[in-house]
Amino acid sequence: MLYALICDDKPGGLEIRKATREAHLAYIATTGVVTQAGPLLDADGNMAGSLVILDVPDLAAAEAWAANDPYAGAGLFAQVVIRPWKKVIG
Repeated sequence: MLYALICDDKPGGLEIRKATREAHLAYIATTGVVTQAGPLLDADGNMAGSLVILDVPDLAAAEAWAANDPYAGAGLFAQVVIRPWKKVIG
């Protein structure tokens, strides 16, 4: 099942994001459940959040993936929303 993680960074989180980005990308690569991902941008074009599409068995697996993301461990996010998602185009 596909789940969308919509993550908003805390104000001033850009430096945390930059410092943790390599670990986050390595986590994505090693877990093998991310089908699409990329940063959300603010009005100035700076990274300000994340959109991650996971292919996992259930909501509990999506929640566990999100909790173990190095970005979450670094305290980057002000909010994380996890929603079931249905791919229609692409």
